[in-house]
Amino acid sequence: MYVCLCHSVTDTDIRRLVRTEGVCTMRELSRELGVATQCGKCGRCAREVLREAVDEVRNDAVCPGLMAA
Repeated sequence: MYVCLCHSVTDTDIRRLVRTEGVCTMRELSRELGVATQCGKCGRCAREVLREAVDEVRNDAVCPGLMAA
């Protein structure tokens, strides 16, 4: 799903950046993808997707074998 139409950013883009680059703040996300830097309407949705992605990465780190089962 598109999160930021101004910069064509999807939820998949955000999740990938969290997993591969360790992005975990809106400031980092904005710097990397431009999210919430133009009209700002995507800020709330972007923050929610970011929070979910960070939580998923943390859960995988705490229980890495959980996903393999």
